[in-house]
Amino acid sequence: MKYSIEKITTLLGAQRYGTREASVSFLLTDSRSLCFPEETLFFALKTERNDGHQYVAELYRRGVRNFVLSSLPSEAFDDANFLIVADTLKALQQLAASHRAAFHVPVVGITGSNGKTMVKEWLCQLLEFRRTRNEEREARTEDGGTRSEERGTITRSPRSYNSQIGVPLSVWLLNEQTDIGVFEAGISLKGEMQALRDIIRPTIAVLTNLGAAHQENFSSIGEKCREKLVLFRDAETIVYCADDETISREVDAANFKGEHLAWSKLRKDVAMFVESIEKKSTQTAVKYIFKDSENQSFTIPFVDDASIANAIICATVSLHLGLSPSQISERMPQLEPVAMRLEVKEGRNGCVLINDSYNLDYNSLDIALDFMQRRGASSEGFKQGKEWLENHCKTLILSDIQQSGLAPEQLYKDVSELVKKRGVAKFIGIGTELCQHSNLFDFPEKYFFKTTEQFVASSAFQSLRNEVILLKGARLFGFEKITDLLVEKVHETTLEVNLKAVVENLNHYRSQLKPDTKLVCMIKADAYGAGAVEIAKTLQDHRVDYLAVAVADEGVTLRKAGITANIMVMNPEMSSFKTLFDYYLEPEIYSFRLLEALVAAAEREGITGWPVHIKIDTGMHRLGFETGEIDTLVHRLKRQMAVMPRSVFSHFVGADSDSFNDFSAIQFQRFDEASRRLQAAFDHKILRHIANSAGIEHFPDRQLDMCRLGIGLYGVNPLAEENSLSTVSSLKTTILQLRRVPAGDSVGYSRKTILQRDSVIGAIPIGYADGLFRQLGNRRGYCIVNGQRADYVGNICMDVAMIDVTDIDCREGDSVEIFGQQLPVSVVSEQVGTIPYEILTAVSNRVKRVYFQE
Repeated sequence: MKYSIEKITTLLGAQRYGTREASVSFLLTDSRSLCFPEETLFFALKTERNDGHQYVAELYRRGVRNFVLSSLPSEAFDDANFLIVADTLKALQQLAASHRAAFHVPVVGITGSNGKTMVKEWLCQLLEFRRTRNEEREARTEDGGTRSEERGTITRSPRSYNSQIGVPLSVWLLNEQTDIGVFEAGISLKGEMQALRDIIRPTIAVLTNLGAAHQENFSSIGEKCREKLVLFRDAETIVYCADDETISREVDAANFKGEHLAWSKLRKDVAMFVESIEKKSTQTAVKYIFKDSENQSFTIPFVDDASIANAIICATVSLHLGLSPSQISERMPQLEPVAMRLEVKEGRNGCVLINDSYNLDYNSLDIALDFMQRRGASSEGFKQGKEWLENHCKTLILSDIQQSGLAPEQLYKDVSELVKKRGVAKFIGIGTELCQHSNLFDFPEKYFFKTTEQFVASSAFQSLRNEVILLKGARLFGFEKITDLLVEKVHETTLEVNLKAVVENLNHYRSQLKPDTKLVCMIKADAYGAGAVEIAKTLQDHRVDYLAVAVADEGVTLRKAGITANIMVMNPEMSSFKTLFDYYLEPEIYSFRLLEALVAAAEREGITGWPVHIKIDTGMHRLGFETGEIDTLVHRLKRQMAVMPRSVFSHFVGADSDSFNDFSAIQFQRFDEASRRLQAAFDHKILRHIANSAGIEHFPDRQLDMCRLGIGLYGVNPLAEENSLSTVSSLKTTILQLRRVPAGDSVGYSRKTILQRDSVIGAIPIGYADGLFRQLGNRRGYCIVNGQRADYVGNICMDVAMIDVTDIDCREGDSVEIFGQQLPVSVVSEQVGTIPYEILTAVSNRVKRVYFQE
């Protein structure tokens, strides 16, 4: 839908400066995601760490002419519209709420601690076969005729767009073709849900469950439940689990007027009574009674409790929306796992694969294209980065889009324009509709095939070389065949790296900082094993102030990958000075010998004012100037012009333990006095920093100008017994072989493990050459197979380990978690008798890093 700038001005009650006639179709809050500047309205949002107003000039140069700001820019911009409001975020939400009010269709709003995205996607899988309202009318007017069932149009939140910003952007996607809206609403603080409820205005409100997420921001589980239930206000229908005592109690207390579609395994007096749940090896059968009707049942291809609960919720909502029990029974077995992540993998023939199997519609295509355009060669091992991307073809492999509500000609005309604006050079279309509308795609290279099988058998498939390939296909086209053929076949042991978790952890610590405190993110040791290039790209995307590496070569790798952020080198070597200058890397200076050598090298190059970071030893006794050497240091710095101190810092010895608090106080006093003496000698600002991940939270009064975020960024909280951070790295492998071994036989080298009973032993392709510690062998450690503990038996070998899976329902090819979400790295480190840092950094380079973004 398009809105005139005049109408938007009225809806927002804004003060308008500028007279340009304009229509707005797209809302933008992130300058990096611009695609259609001529129809874009940019909202300059302010956060603690960033201010969208600083990107107005850049966006104007790129063609944007419509802006919502809280104050006029100081620079004059001709022929632009500036809408001035008190609060740009509230204006964004207000515009989305007004847009929502124009639609009179069923809207499902989903909240809960977990399962929101799963329920949303499964609802779409179940409901997408509904006819549109127009088609229903047309079908009824045909004289006695019958029509095959057609898909309806569902507008849903892209990915996990459920925040104060994500929800209005999602609801803005409602259009004239929408038959049903399905939107997530996520909150982390008290008072947040009201704004989301006013935007979504759900006719059907769903609460999936209550969990521990964000509990630290609420005084009780009941308070958090009440906050989530704000979404239920004025909803025509509410869906929740009556077996959860907290939810049931709070729903009763709130006295909601809407129809209650509670589900329960215990109570027969609810709308959706679950009579029985029968789990088998690979599927679950659910028998239910809906609104006192006859007994019905459905089967899902999952056995975990979360999936079962989510399926029951989806059945309840779908039945309410008009699906019959027979349709539920037919479609539930076809539910597919929701791949809530966009994966980047190394492909054959020098290709990079960006595989986005999450969903396929116009909006998700735009998000995936934006990712490809902004991130480039994201896979670790493609260290050429930005330069590599610019010199290699960007290719889109796209299937028919089956649920848009638009006429195919208009849909694919819009798709062609979008794809071209996102810089795609080669287009490969798969499906009969794309074949029929191939004339709409004007690309230097384009190919069209009716089926995936035809494509993989073609010369176009065989000719894929040195390309960045985005795969975006609807489920029935089976694009996994393309992925399997294109992905470089590598070691089956992989390290999965969750980029969204990196951002969540970054934001967790940012929320602990004072508004003016800067942040250095440590990505030395290949980003604690996670892969420095991709982590650095993610951090740069989120505008961290500094990155820090151990040696100059690590910094060079980042620069060659297109990283432009400031990079600090913590352990510069005498032989690396030319490298530092060539790649603009800022060294730590910890001794007079290093200082004099660097100054001499800089002077030979004619360099002045090179930024350096002064390290002071306050008690670690590793590297650094003594506090008594500050005056001499000042004298030597002042007598030259080659380098200048950008920051001064030190290390706490034990910020992660109260037992060291007294010594930490002594360290801080020493650092405070020494750093102040250094600052007093210079007119320019010298940043002071001493706090690490633990220190940020343990000593908030010692955050100073900057803090250094290390292990916490990677999901390990050095302070909390229960880790509230998100898991970043998961080391996984597969079961190669299963064999039955009788009691009394031994397993592995040197017969170290003698079996006490008849056992089933699995061999997994990971050993100490991959970073699996030998200390874990002989039942001293374990891994996770299908959610259950499997002890390591026998000695860990170089390339293979053996595990006891006697009591576990598993098969060859099943996944094994060495550490990750189910088995935290901190638990593994305790088994070995070391620290999480060593476990993370020990993962060898032959283990492929697979990055994904949920």
